[in-house]
Amino acid sequence: MHPLAGVAFLGAGLWAWSEKGVLSDLTKVTRLHGIDPVVLVLMVGVVMFTLGFAGCVGALRENICLLKFFCGAIVLIFFLELAVAVLAFLFQDWVRDRFREFFESNIRSYRDDIDLQNLIDSLQKANLCCGAYGPEDWDLNVYFNCSGASYSREKCGVPFSCCVPDPAQKVVNTQCGYDVRNQVKSKWEEVIFTKGCIPALEGWLPRNIYIVAGVFIAISLLQIFGIFLARTLISDIEAVKAGHHF
Repeated sequence: MHPLAGVAFLGAGLWAWSEKGVLSDLTKVTRLHGIDPVVLVLMVGVVMFTLGFAGCVGALRENICLLKFFCGAIVLIFFLELAVAVLAFLFQDWVRDRFREFFESNIRSYRDDIDLQNLIDSLQKANLCCGAYGPEDWDLNVYFNCSGASYSREKCGVPFSCCVPDPAQKVVNTQCGYDVRNQVKSKWEEVIFTKGCIPALEGWLPRNIYIVAGVFIAISLLQIFGIFLARTLISDIEAVKAGHHF
């Protein structure tokens, strides 16, 4: 894990925040009800840079403290990943409810942050889905809400990422979801995806279980290999230092 990778993630996250004006107005973070994807990039960058720095400097300078920190952090991350996987399997209903709350929270903030908007659009297009459990979930957003109090042009509609793509159209029609939910429900399937993203993701996992398992095993093996190298180097350094005392 090279520290330059962490620097790259940190730089990308800070650049994205500066583009949105968050660095000049940090109160935008507290006003955002959903999760800002940039925060995830920054967190990954901080962790990668810290571990990469500790591992590289610890190995170059033969610093046992840094190497032990690197090794311990990798062990901690490994067991956290394992615990999350086991708990997610054992408490599927709880995970489903938390994901529904997470998705609905981000639906409410869909127009508040461009990165969050792109993330939801990508998720809906990739999984051919709309909303958490269906298009009606977009009533949670003030712009798409069907209530009489709303004067938005997007009222009773859905984002364009919910629309069934038309192969004949080469340009994306960003207004394809306007007024869709004013129509009879039986006609929705002709225009938009009616399946929710949570059921779509639940169906995706069994179909790709071998790919998911392969990725998890590959990451685990890399972490175990890193732990092995760190422990071997620590043992060699301690053996050399012990030999100097005689």
